[in-house]
Amino acid sequence: MAIPSFIDRTVLTVAAGNGGHGCASIRREKFKPLGGPDGGNGGNGGSVILRVDPGLTTLVEFHRQSVRRASNGQPGRGDFANGANGEDVVLAVPDGTVVHDGDSGVVLADLVGPDAEVVIAHGGRGGLGNAALASAARKAPGFALLGEEGESRQITLELKVVADIGLVGFPSAGKSSLIAAVSRARPKIADYPFTTLVPNLGVVVAGSTTFTVADVPGLIEGASEGRGLGHDFLRHIERCRAIVHVIDCATYEPGRDPLSDLDVIEAELAAHGGLEDRPRMVALNKVDIPDAADLAAIVTDDLTARGLPVFPVSTKTGVGLQALTFAMAELVAERRSREAAAPVKRIVIRPEPVAGGPEFAISRQGDGEGGFVWRVRGEKPERWVKQTDFNNAEAVGYLADRFARLGIEEELLAMGALAGDAVAIGGENPVVFDFAPQIEIGAEILSRRGEDQRLATERPAAQRRRARDAEYHASKAAEREAEQYTRLAAEGLDDDDE
Repeated sequence: MAIPSFIDRTVLTVAAGNGGHGCASIRREKFKPLGGPDGGNGGNGGSVILRVDPGLTTLVEFHRQSVRRASNGQPGRGDFANGANGEDVVLAVPDGTVVHDGDSGVVLADLVGPDAEVVIAHGGRGGLGNAALASAARKAPGFALLGEEGESRQITLELKVVADIGLVGFPSAGKSSLIAAVSRARPKIADYPFTTLVPNLGVVVAGSTTFTVADVPGLIEGASEGRGLGHDFLRHIERCRAIVHVIDCATYEPGRDPLSDLDVIEAELAAHGGLEDRPRMVALNKVDIPDAADLAAIVTDDLTARGLPVFPVSTKTGVGLQALTFAMAELVAERRSREAAAPVKRIVIRPEPVAGGPEFAISRQGDGEGGFVWRVRGEKPERWVKQTDFNNAEAVGYLADRFARLGIEEELLAMGALAGDAVAIGGENPVVFDFAPQIEIGAEILSRRGEDQRLATERPAAQRRRARDAEYHASKAAEREAEQYTRLAAEGLDDDDE
C-alpha cells in the first residue's frame, strides 16, 4: 500500500538507552596485589529528543518508521575508566507539532518556533563503579551498581500548521486556486468536490510584508461532527492570525448562496472552538462570471453590515487579488506588531527543596494468602532496588544500609512491623524480603570479598519455618509409630485367640 506524502497525525514509540553497569575492579600493581578499587562508572543511556525543523511540513517519516531507539551507555572498566555515554537520537518535526502521551492523551509539549525541542524519553543513568562506592567504612567494595533502564513510551504526534492566514470555505470554492494565484505554491486543482485532500501552504509577498497562507480542505456542514474531510484539518487553522472566507459566487448547487455559505462555515468554526478572536475577511470568488459578479454586488452590502471587509476576486483573471493580498498583509503586520508589543513573559525557575516531602511511603496490605505484607513505595527505594545486583551478597548488604539510612527501618518499626515480616519494595514486580531490623549501619565488613557477614546469620522467618517443619515431621513420625504399635498389638491379639 502506498504511503501518503502528507501525514499530520501519527503514533510513535520511543525508547531511550539504558545506562551502563558500573565495574567492580581492584587495582593490581607489582608487589601490591590489592591496590584498592579502580572500577569506573557506567555511561548514561542516550535520550530521545524532538526538535523543530522549519523545513519540514509533514510527519510522514514517522509514519514510515514508527519506532525510534537511542543507544545504551557503555559499562565501566578497570583503571578508573568510565563507560561512554549513549548517543542521543534527535528527531526533526515540523513547526507546530503537538506531542500527546499515548496512554493518557495528556499534552506533553507544544513545539512552536525554530529549534524548539523537548526531551521526550530520558536515558537511564549509569551505575557507579566500586571506586565511587568506596568510603571510610567500606574501603574496598566488591560490587558495583547496575545501570538504570531508559524511559520507554508511546506518544502521538499531531501537526497544526503554523500560518498567518487561514482560508476556509466549501469544497471547490477556489481556495487552492487562490493560493496558487498569490504564491508560488502549486496545489492540485480540479472542478470536483474534495479535490484537495491535504492542507496547502503558500508564501505570499506583499510590499515589505511576507506571510504564509494555508487552506482547510473539505470543510462542509457537519465537519466538526465528523462529516467530510474538514474535521481532520480544522486544527490547522488554530494558529492562524486571521481567517479569510473564500465564497463561491458561481455555484449551481440548490439552496446555496454567499450568506448561507458564510453562516454554515462560521457555525462549524464555532463548534470547533478557539477561533472567536481571529479577525475575518471575505473573498467573493469567481466574479469573472457575469452572474457571479452580479451576486457579489448584491451581497456586498449585507456582508459589510456585519463588519466584514469584502473583496470581490477572480483567481482566473486576477481581478481584486492585489487588493486582497495587501489587505491580508496589513492585517498580518498589525497582528504581529500587537504580539511584539506584548510584554515578554519572564521565566523563573524555582528548584524544589531537597527535603520538600517524604521520600517513601509504607502501607500494610494483604498478600492474598491470609497474611500481610508491608509495601514500600518511593522513587529512591525503587531506583536503588533496580541498581542492586542480588547475586552479590555484599551489594545486598549495601542496599540494606541505604534503606536504613533513609529511615525505612525506623518507620517500619514505628508502624508495628516485626522481625520476619514480609516487606515488598517496588511496583509491578517488587522485591520481597524478610524484615531484619537493628542492622548496624556502615560497619566494616570483615568477610571475604563478595560476601556480607550480616547475611550469614539465619533470619527469624527461616528459623520459624524450620521449627514448623520439625514439628510437622515429629508429629508424622509419632503417627507412624502409633499406627505400627496398633497393628502389632492387633496381630498379637489374633495369635492368642488361635
